[in-house]
Amino acid sequence: QVQLVESGGGLVQAGGSLRLSCAASARTISSYNMGWFRQAPGKEREFVAAIRWSRGSTYYADSVKGRFTISRDSAKNTLYLQMNSLKPEDTAVYYCAASSVLGTIATIPRAYDYWGQGTQVTVSS
Repeated sequence: QVQLVESGGGLVQAGGSLRLSCAASARTISSYNMGWFRQAPGKEREFVAAIRWSRGSTYYADSVKGRFTISRDSAKNTLYLQMNSLKPEDTAVYYCAASSVLGTIATIPRAYDYWGQGTQVTVSS
């Protein structure tokens, strides 16, 4: 069982930055790939970024590439999402998730086994 708790969301102006954190309860978090997803009102949950915990290799959605950075701190069992140059279209609830699918980085929600409660990010124009 893995418990995930996100924090760091808030209201920011367009062009600003936020850093989201996701604290994981399991000491075996290195056995999972971790991802960030987001869901805007009336839209489906969409992939944002993912990282192979053990190797640190990363993958991004085209919409955030070059602006967002996913990272992890193994000593703290914590996942991060640094978001720069934020746009109003980045407004959504952001979720971190853990996937036991290790062969490849998964970009679809159903490939993830555990989810956090979400944190709201609002970008004003």
